[in-house]
Amino acid sequence: MTRVAYPEFRPAALPRWALVRQRLDARELDDVAAATRAALGPVMGTVRPGTRACVAAGSRGIDRIDVVVKSVVDRLREAGAEVFIVPAMGSHGGATAAGQLEVLAGYGITPESMGCEVRSSMETVDLGEVLPGVPVFVDRNAFEGADLIVPVNRVKPHTGFTGPVESGLMKMLAIGLGKQKGADTFHRQGYDQFARLIPAVARHTIARAPVAFGVALVENGHARLSRVEAIPADRIETREAELLAEARAAMARLPLEAIDVLLLDVIGKDVSGTGMDPNVVGRGKEGDEEAGAGPRIGRIVVRGLTQATEGNASGIGFADVALRRAVEAMDERKTYLNGITAKDVEGAKIPVVADTDEDALGMALAACLRVEAPTARIVRALSTKHLELLWISEPALADALATGRCEVVGPPRPITFDADGMLADDLADNLAGDMAHEPPGEG
Repeated sequence: MTRVAYPEFRPAALPRWALVRQRLDARELDDVAAATRAALGPVMGTVRPGTRACVAAGSRGIDRIDVVVKSVVDRLREAGAEVFIVPAMGSHGGATAAGQLEVLAGYGITPESMGCEVRSSMETVDLGEVLPGVPVFVDRNAFEGADLIVPVNRVKPHTGFTGPVESGLMKMLAIGLGKQKGADTFHRQGYDQFARLIPAVARHTIARAPVAFGVALVENGHARLSRVEAIPADRIETREAELLAEARAAMARLPLEAIDVLLLDVIGKDVSGTGMDPNVVGRGKEGDEEAGAGPRIGRIVVRGLTQATEGNASGIGFADVALRRAVEAMDERKTYLNGITAKDVEGAKIPVVADTDEDALGMALAACLRVEAPTARIVRALSTKHLELLWISEPALADALATGRCEVVGPPRPITFDADGMLADDLADNLAGDMAHEPPGEG
């Protein structure tokens, strides 16, 4: 393919930038398996020999989720339960049973690794209406094949709404276990209804399905597990609200109130449900004023997709400029199914496309209002989930340091590009492993 260049947008001068390390919440579980087993102790009285137990899992990007799920499976089996796993991920995996098995396998969750069956189906059971016109669905395998259902999920701020509970066990019960049919029905109500509907639908499900307890996970600012907690079904709603406050306080954020251009090396479903987290970048579903709480950002550039997103480019539409390699890595079916089911087609739109970092940055700067390139506030991050290391341009450096949580790793240096027009600097050792398509010269 012939590359298209835009030299007219390349500025004559750029500011220097420096590599900055941000100090984030670092509380972490050293032994996740042991912590999971300890957390399960108080709730194991609900498990009897011969109990058919279903473990529901499926959210992307959770730290060591395979260890947590394996520990739950093992502990249930030790109590004499017959255990199987179901994917609880709404429309993910292309909304197919095989696709959802592939997603779980990507987390390391397979029959071989877990030591139990994984039953994947898009069939659901109708649990009746929670409100007029709002039916509730639950995975048929879980409902008909189990005496006990155990959802396992991370508790964190949602990307499209704010409420007493957001992403977590309640959302998995309300949407994830409802498969594509349930997710589509639920999202049709609109994000402005989620704060009210998620608790209502989850309560409806708990009252009609054999949910015994849930396993809630919380991550620190480095996206590493800091808490594993088993919660009895009748306490999930109250306790999840408390864990959400803890997760919100711990999550990583950009250390600036205003940025002219933000460069994101990767977006993906393992980073955020919307590819890039609106809680970090301040951009969310169109028309949802509460979706984002991040800084004011003039333009966003997306450089690539993560490998784990498997072509799902949801969120690319929230960028202003994207590298062609990111667009070409997009799996249209997965992206469109996800976006349409979530009633969020804005995030699937293709932004302005550039072949090189040099053109992408130049185009983004040229598209800013009242910004001169030499004094531009430019930030580069690996993703919205990984914000420990950042490249920050000198005009924004003092503000970042003033937060008291940033330190400069090395002296400022020019923003430079290699012979192929790609950024010559990397983000240390954590860059290459998460890139679906590494730029020339980076390893």
